[in-house]
Amino acid sequence: MISWAELKKPIIALSPMADMTDSPFCRIAKQFGWPVVFREMVSSEALVRESAKTLHMAAFHEEERPLIQQIFGKDPLTMARAAEIVEKNFHPDGIDINMGCPVYKLVSDFNGACLMKDPDRACAIIREMKRAVEAPISVKIRLGWSDKTDCLEFIKRIEDAGATLVTIHGRTRAQGYSGIADWEMIGRAKEQVSIPVLCNGDIHTPEKVFEALAISKCDGVLIARGALGCPWFFQWYEEIAKTGARQTEITLAQRAQYVLAHARLHVAEYGERGVVTFRKHLSWYFKGIDHIKPWREQLVKVTTLAELEEILNALVQHAGGAPTGFELHPSSPASILSEATHT
Repeated sequence: MISWAELKKPIIALSPMADMTDSPFCRIAKQFGWPVVFREMVSSEALVRESAKTLHMAAFHEEERPLIQQIFGKDPLTMARAAEIVEKNFHPDGIDINMGCPVYKLVSDFNGACLMKDPDRACAIIREMKRAVEAPISVKIRLGWSDKTDCLEFIKRIEDAGATLVTIHGRTRAQGYSGIADWEMIGRAKEQVSIPVLCNGDIHTPEKVFEALAISKCDGVLIARGALGCPWFFQWYEEIAKTGARQTEITLAQRAQYVLAHARLHVAEYGERGVVTFRKHLSWYFKGIDHIKPWREQLVKVTTLAELEEILNALVQHAGGAPTGFELHPSSPASILSEATHT
C-alpha cells in the first residue's frame, strides 16, 4: 500500500479521467516512468450490485502499480462496502474518493463536487471507508461549489476525517473547466493541513509542472489532459528536472509505434470492437501534428486493428520514416516500448 508521506517529492501522478485512464492507458503510461497512476472512477452503487462491467473496470495488471482506484458515490455505507469489494478483489495501493467531478450527471444525484456542499456527509464517507478497508483513503476536490474559498475549511474537515492525501482542482464547480486554474488558492488550502496536497488543473505541459509547484507550494501535481496523447509526459518532466530541457524527441515513427502498442493493448482488453472506442485516443495522439488533417480523417473512422496499422504505416512512410509494423506481446509491453524508444 502506498505511503504518501514517504513517497519521493514532488509527486507526479496520472489523474483519474473517465473513459481514458483505463488499464491499457495506464500500462502504456507506466512504461514512461509514472510513479503513481489513478484509475478512472467507478460507481460505488455499481460495485455493490456486482456489475460485471464495473468490476472489469476496477481490475488491473501488476505492472500498473502503485495504482489508486477512484470511487464515486454519495452514501457512506455504500461507499464503504464498495471499497471493501475493490480491496478484496483487486488490492489497489490506495482508494481515492471523487468529490470534484463537475458534470451534471454526477452532481445532480449528489455525487462528485456536490459533496463539497455537505461536509458532514463527505466526512462520514471518509470515516466509513477507513473503517472498512486498510488501503489509505485520498480525496479529490475542487476549490468549492461556487466560492473558491470553500476549500479552506473543507480540506481541514476531510483531513480530520482521515484523508491521507488531497488533490485540489483549481476551479469551482460553477466554473466547470472554464477560466484559469487558481494555483495560488490551492496553495492557501495546502497551508491549512499537514497531509500531502496535489495541485491539479491547467498543467498541460511538463514545463508547467515547475510553475504550478512554485506557485502552489504543493507536494506534487496530478496530470490530466496534459497526459492524453502524451504518455511520455513524465519522461519529459524528468529530463527537464535533471537538465533544464527536454532531451528526447518523439519522432512521428515512434509516436505511431506507441499508438499501435496502446491500440493492441486496448483490443486485448476490449476485443476487436475496441478499435472504435480507441478513436478518442487517436485524436489526442495526433493533435497539433503538422500536415495531419488528411490522415486524421481516416483515423477517426478506423474500425479494425489491421486498418489502423495500415494507416499508421502509410502515414510514417509518407513522412519519410520507417514502417511501424512490429509484434507486440501484451504481457511485456515494456520491451516493445524500449525497443521503439531507441529506434
